[in-house]
Amino acid sequence: MPLAPVFAVVPARAGSKGLPGKNVTPLAGKPLYRHSIDAALAAGIREIHVTTDIPEILEARLPEGVTTHLRPPHLAADTTTMAEVLLDFLPRAGLTQGTLVLLQPTSPLRRPETIRAGLDLYAATGASMVMSVSPAERSVLKWGLLERDRFVPIARKEFCFANRQSLPPVVRPNGALYVYDAGTFLARGDYSAEDIRVLPIADDEAQDIDTAADLARCAALLGSTERQGT
Repeated sequence: MPLAPVFAVVPARAGSKGLPGKNVTPLAGKPLYRHSIDAALAAGIREIHVTTDIPEILEARLPEGVTTHLRPPHLAADTTTMAEVLLDFLPRAGLTQGTLVLLQPTSPLRRPETIRAGLDLYAATGASMVMSVSPAERSVLKWGLLERDRFVPIARKEFCFANRQSLPPVVRPNGALYVYDAGTFLARGDYSAEDIRVLPIADDEAQDIDTAADLARCAALLGSTERQGT
């Protein structure tokens, strides 16, 4: 692990239109947010902070090393960005230095070894950020933005007319894991980073929960994994 202090942040707000009460909804016998806490602890992270506006979480008895923080209402809206949350939260919590591991509760299947791998990659490469990714359809490189009536390629213009098979591989951030320096983030005030390294993870770990169907799929995957381990 990096020499700098390492801490995890688990952001869990109450509002969810796709699945009301999502972050405290039970999954495999425990609320969704606890999966991220337990994965961080199993990965060896001993300082975990939960920023939330959910009374159930604020009042919960949590393992040693886990601290809950009340999130202001104006930072718990549908339109609030994660950058806005952290720019407010980190200074108030005294977390202005160190390696920040962001673990969103909506990715409950991420494994402790994946968190450790992300920290190891961050330490070994000197990257500005490490984030988990999943394979994506490369034909997206042929797409463009519509500016009035003009087509503006989102990537290189030569990709728009290339055969799909000749396009380079594409990956997408899946939201399961982000590792970066808290001080640099606060100084810049955003996620700008010159050197972002990627950590590919398996499809089952990359599951993101936003609806009841997503929750059921994750429950089935967890059940299958537990049966294989018996």
